Amino acid sequence: MRKGAATAAEERKKQVKNVPDTLMEYYETLLTAFGPQRWWPARTRMEVITGAILTQNTSWTNVEKAVKRLKKARVLTPQRLFALETEALADLIRSSGYFNVKAKRLKNFLSFLFQEFDGDLNRLFAKPGLAELRARILSVNGIGPETADSILLYAGRRAEFVVDAYTKRVFSRHGLTGKAAGYDEVKGLFMDNLVRDERLFNEYHALIVRLGKDFCRPRKPLCEECPLKCFLTQ
Repeated sequence: MRKGAATAAEERKKQVKNVPDTLMEYYETLLTAFGPQRWWPARTRMEVITGAILTQNTSWTNVEKAVKRLKKARVLTPQRLFALETEALADLIRSSGYFNVKAKRLKNFLSFLFQEFDGDLNRLFAKPGLAELRARILSVNGIGPETADSILLYAGRRAEFVVDAYTKRVFSRHGLTGKAAGYDEVKGLFMDNLVRDERLFNEYHALIVRLGKDFCRPRKPLCEECPLKCFLTQ
């Protein structure tokens, strides 16, 4: 990030008094610039969950290749994935990287699903206590906060905001979070200041991902072309 932009972000933080309104202004600006993102690109909840686990430490392009192989093998259901040998699963998801580790993580989630909910995703997501449900998903070995929230938001359609590297980068550069802010702190920015609406959280996160990929890059960000440039120049 350029020095001038960093200074502008610091000034921006001082000026922000109404955080809920500011966050919604960011959202409306991004929605106008990019349009609806229609994320997550999957037909079933199991496909979403599989993608959320496989996308750890890799690009979505690599995940898509793995998902296509699972579809071609006709195993992308809880029952068929659970019955599949771990080694065979690892081979099918090879393109996602760290495939042996991810195969075990996916198997861990499936074991949890079958042991506690008889393999029924409807029963899993029908559980009323969101905080307890999130805690139980987080208890699965290999499932971290970002993956758990992705599962809850995109597969379960529950109002949990997903924080990723794009979110941290964009909002720290704009002075709304600290550079060293952890997952829960950044998530709290959205959970505490926005209406807890699954559709809003879904679209907002997808728009942030688009912004991070196309403009707010780790190196050589396109600040002058960024749709959110207006907020740093006010």
